[in-house]
Amino acid sequence: MRIILATLNAKYIHTSLAIRLLKAYSEHEFKDILLAEYTIKDPLMNIVSDLFQKRPDVIGFSCYIWNIEETVKLIGILKQVMPEVKIILGGPEVSYEPLYWMKRESGIDFVVNGDGEETFHHLLQELRDDHKFHFVFGAAYRQGEELIVNPPRPKSDLNTLPTPHRFADDLPDLGKRIVYFETSRGCPFSCSFCLSSIEVGVRYYDIERVKSDLLYLIENGAKIIKFLDRTFNINRSYAMEMFQFLIDNHQGCVFQFEITADIMRPEVLDFLSNNAPPGVFRFEIGVQSTNDETNELVKRRQNFTKLSRTVMKIKESGNIDQHLDLIAGLPMEDYSTFRKTFNDVFAMEPEELQLGFLKMLRGTGLRAQAAKYDYTYMEHAPYEILSSHMMPFSDIIRLKRLEDVLEKYWNSHRLDHTAKYLIRHVFESPFDFFQEFGDYWEERGWQKIGHQLEDLFTRLQSFLIDRGTPYMEVITGLMKLDYFLGHKYKPRKIWWDYTLEKADWSLHLREIVSHPELISAKLAEAKLNERELQKVIMLEVLPFSLETVLESISGMRAGAEAPAFVDTLSGGELESDNVTALAGSEANITFAAAMVDGVSTAVAEAPSSIVGTGNTLLIVLYQQDESQRAQYYTLPL
Repeated sequence: MRIILATLNAKYIHTSLAIRLLKAYSEHEFKDILLAEYTIKDPLMNIVSDLFQKRPDVIGFSCYIWNIEETVKLIGILKQVMPEVKIILGGPEVSYEPLYWMKRESGIDFVVNGDGEETFHHLLQELRDDHKFHFVFGAAYRQGEELIVNPPRPKSDLNTLPTPHRFADDLPDLGKRIVYFETSRGCPFSCSFCLSSIEVGVRYYDIERVKSDLLYLIENGAKIIKFLDRTFNINRSYAMEMFQFLIDNHQGCVFQFEITADIMRPEVLDFLSNNAPPGVFRFEIGVQSTNDETNELVKRRQNFTKLSRTVMKIKESGNIDQHLDLIAGLPMEDYSTFRKTFNDVFAMEPEELQLGFLKMLRGTGLRAQAAKYDYTYMEHAPYEILSSHMMPFSDIIRLKRLEDVLEKYWNSHRLDHTAKYLIRHVFESPFDFFQEFGDYWEERGWQKIGHQLEDLFTRLQSFLIDRGTPYMEVITGLMKLDYFLGHKYKPRKIWWDYTLEKADWSLHLREIVSHPELISAKLAEAKLNERELQKVIMLEVLPFSLETVLESISGMRAGAEAPAFVDTLSGGELESDNVTALAGSEANITFAAAMVDGVSTAVAEAPSSIVGTGNTLLIVLYQQDESQRAQYYTLPL
């Protein structure tokens, strides 16, 4: 009996833990089990053709909200070309309403509910032997025209499940794809919008087994491991032991965890702040709402004060990127209160802020209460809401516009300095910036067309000019900095007219070649000539003190008053066409060469040709080290 375990991932880089768990559990008895992973973007006929050529007797599909609709279409075609093949579905999307799916698509022969390993294995045994499907607890099946749902199977003892992480076929791609990993199943919380709340209690794998599997993955080249545990830090001692193990053995691998921030103990925070290697850990924190009434209605216990303290402590360490989640459309959350929620959370300026929209997932308590809150929502997956008693569709689509700009201008990290300046010094609140720009974006129809990188800059500039934003010379200067830093190699084109004349550019370049030690020791060691330096350097003059501006947006607190430097810009005395390089002067003037990536400031005697007053020479170097990150330096003119 040939068995194929298949799924449609959202992207190629993703992998399915579920089908690997099933194969690991059953392969000792069923030798002919193949894994087949596709994506939701693959043409259905390509998938059908591939599965057809594998000549299966049984196909099992792992189903989620992102792939269920394509999976159902696929099954309809498969049953036409292979009517004898048995189709089994499992996964969270089909576990809670198996009869709905079997009625909707007649090609579905069985549905496995809940933990799948033991149930799927028992089902394979009955398909091979006696066909006594009524004995298979945890399964739904067809008996003629009748649909039957068997009683549930007891939860699995996780330590009886064989490891899904040791398949030889996975080794070549370990470093190219995300590895999904679980140390536990279940969630201690009961949020009514979440499927994890349905299972009461948390079950753990033995920690030594977990360590062994992780070490195997790391040593075989895994680059990103994402933990699927709903609350990784619920067991403090388990989490601490795991953090220490990963710190000791990471070998450059990155680990992503979902944590509950308001229960993080001070000693755990101190440990992570002092010991976590930069860039190795990433935390995903579900905030969802800061509205107390909303949280109470959805049975979500959350102390936002403690949560904020945790996020800011982690942020202060600078070692761990944080991804914070919000959900628009929860009960008693209208446009105004969601604006407050957004601003409450954005005040912490997380590395990424995910704005999601409430989804009425099958099996959740909130879906059962949909009528109570006048919810309308999509009939098919992903079941996203269209309106509620507090939020009409018109507000939903406004927030969609905000979400689009948030992704492009904050989460993408293409304009970090510019966005932070606008949020802190120009707009009343972060929400107002993203919403106003999102509305402007749609008014011009930009959501209907694609964009190049430079379009993000020119469109932002158009928006800011059209609304009469003050101090555009400062904002434009920050945009230039961000544009330079968004490239690994020297950019071939820019979206603005150079401030520097060709003669001034050449003069600055010659002076830097003559005195590279004033920029950095590495540059001095490289001993580049003009021709070589020309290939890796960008220069621009900014009509203000860049360091002063950067200081005004440093730190971790949003909403500070406008900095004093803006007063120096009134009257236009620092317009870029007033900038001159005082070539020919023989005076020696002291200047600071500051590398912003943490390298200490160096003070030296400046060559006369790069001396001026009140302006900044921005120097950006590319391909200077293994990180391939652009590095920038500033010299006051």
